[in-house]
Amino acid sequence: MMELLMAAALAAGLPAAPAEKADPAIFEVSDGDTTIYLFGTFHALDGRADWFNEQVKTAFDRSGELILETVIPEGPTRIPMPRSISPAARRITPTASYLATTKMAINAGRSQGMKVSYGADMVLRREAEHSGKYVEGLETLESQLAMFQQMPAAAPAQAPKAGQPVDDGKMDALSNAMAEMQSAWKRGDQRIFVQMLDQLNRSSPETYRLMFTERNARWADWVAARMQSPGNVFVAVGAGHLVGKDSLLVRLAEMGIESTRMN
Repeated sequence: MMELLMAAALAAGLPAAPAEKADPAIFEVSDGDTTIYLFGTFHALDGRADWFNEQVKTAFDRSGELILETVIPEGPTRIPMPRSISPAARRITPTASYLATTKMAINAGRSQGMKVSYGADMVLRREAEHSGKYVEGLETLESQLAMFQQMPAAAPAQAPKAGQPVDDGKMDALSNAMAEMQSAWKRGDQRIFVQMLDQLNRSSPETYRLMFTERNARWADWVAARMQSPGNVFVAVGAGHLVGKDSLLVRLAEMGIESTRMN
């Protein structure tokens, strides 16, 4: 999940087809006066599924706050670089191999008609702003940029060197994988995301640690702290953060906070 870069770059796609019913996974944690809904999103979708219904819609409507991974500014904006990054590092973009992998994923998603404007995060944000709900990010855009600056030189997947054409077979395979992940998300089937994370952890443990292990631990701390104040909160993070041995749900369970799947 090349989350921030994919979200920023997935701007093109195909027209949406008639909606099909979908049932993506959603969980809740609660005590006497606080309920936090944990919804696993897919950041770019093809617009062909009616997923904002039933348990997801009910949980959203009950919540007074929407918490996303980050709130990406709309329109042109100047993005401040983290102060912890040296002046030399500020001139460095993520590694060429990482960008090549991301570009492949972007093109694969585009070939399936997937757009960020159809993605669950964007739909939820628009609905929240329309209904006057408070919207906040678990992370700042600045902190996400700092994370990408720390990505190891080796890409999580075997990407072509800069300027090297992409093999059609590889692109077809990646496109099919993106479609399979989207289909699994619509069904609420989390197994494919477990496989994806296991593969990422094997191929690039440092990337896995930065993108999932450390962030899930920080977000669990946020949820635990928020449980101390009454109210209903809808938290939407990438579906991969709610599966596997280092998931947000596992981190919460280790803190004595049990979660329940709603669907």
